[in-house]
Amino acid sequence: MLKQKLVLFLLFGATMANAQKVAFTEYDLKNGLHVVLHQDKTAPVVAVSVMYHVGSKDEQTNRTGFAHFFEHLLFEGSENIKRGEFMKIVSSNGGQNNANTTQDRTFYYEVFPSNQLETGIWLESERMMHPVINEVGVKTQNEVVKEEKRLRIDNQPYGNFIYEIMRRLFTNHPYHWVTIGSMADLDSAKLDEFIAFNKKYYIPNNAVLVIAGDIDVEKTKSLVDAYFGPIPAGAAITRNFAKEEPITKEVVDTAYDNNISIPAIMSAYRTPGMTSKESLALQLASDVLSTGASSRMYKKMVDDKKNAVQVGSFNYALEDYGAYIIYGLPNGDATLQSLLKDMDEEIVKLQTELISEKEFTKIMNQYENNYVGANAKMLGVAENLADGYTFFNKNTNHINEDLEAVRKITRQDIQDVAKKYLNPNQRVTLYYLPKKNK
Repeated sequence: MLKQKLVLFLLFGATMANAQKVAFTEYDLKNGLHVVLHQDKTAPVVAVSVMYHVGSKDEQTNRTGFAHFFEHLLFEGSENIKRGEFMKIVSSNGGQNNANTTQDRTFYYEVFPSNQLETGIWLESERMMHPVINEVGVKTQNEVVKEEKRLRIDNQPYGNFIYEIMRRLFTNHPYHWVTIGSMADLDSAKLDEFIAFNKKYYIPNNAVLVIAGDIDVEKTKSLVDAYFGPIPAGAAITRNFAKEEPITKEVVDTAYDNNISIPAIMSAYRTPGMTSKESLALQLASDVLSTGASSRMYKKMVDDKKNAVQVGSFNYALEDYGAYIIYGLPNGDATLQSLLKDMDEEIVKLQTELISEKEFTKIMNQYENNYVGANAKMLGVAENLADGYTFFNKNTNHINEDLEAVRKITRQDIQDVAKKYLNPNQRVTLYYLPKKNK
């Protein structure tokens, strides 16, 4: 046993040592844009990214989907980039680009050969300074978003399950709708509303520009100042979202999906936001339950009892709250109630027994490996730097403090959060069923 512990300790220590400190320079322009520069000359590539602190939670209740819509709309062009030319400029200069939206932020990026750094900076400054927002672009992107919703949600098996969970788990806070929003809301919106949304949120003092890769820091500062410095600041943004009352009685409900033949059982618990130590402990609890073939629920229900074809859990951590979601799909004649019983038994074990040292070492190593993998590419570094500034009280150095925070989590912490948050009277239980034939 002593030899086994020593091997595990050495493995854990070696893995932790793989993480390298991410050095960076940060400063603010006069217009409030926060700039973060990370130099890494190991490969001739550079990532140019802008994270705007705007997501679906910033939308009005009758105009959902705006943030995700702008993810598309701001590729339409600018006063100096003709409509449809943005992506052509990127590809013709050997680059790649994309964007994504969550409930809390929107993230745009380009990855270029490092000799195209100025191109990337120019493109993002154009997006921020003077995008063209007109009826043609709005109509075009409205059809694009509708098609995306059809492909990814409406016609995708289990595509609506997050929506069905969130609208029951949150009744006051705007997390109760999802980022894709309502197509009816988008159809009803006037051009002036889109222009106003852009003017309010896509401003330098609501954004962080991160450039990571093969750069000369002083030269990059000059380029940033030349392209982003002239952009005027916008009005300060204030947020005062409605709070949620604690769930004190289990909510049991049913949802239907036209695209599935195998039903699912889901349980969801409202949890703290991403900056909480408890959120991190809940993530580790999820790893114990369902990450990998040796995880507790997978081994019990898929391998041993064979009553589930799939089972999982994850801590869906957002800025203001989180959602801890557990799900199972039955195998053969197994009932959804039997799956829920098995999943609940594993939660109770987390609440009443400390996980083993072996399990603890495994999940810590998994976290470390994921961290190293996320920072193996310049785009990952750029996003993690932006996340730190945007969500962790303007602490860009969170990228280097994350692992230390993980090291401070104990087996007792994992047991404590399971006891505090994962109780039947605090959850939504959802029976997710195939649509009945009329």
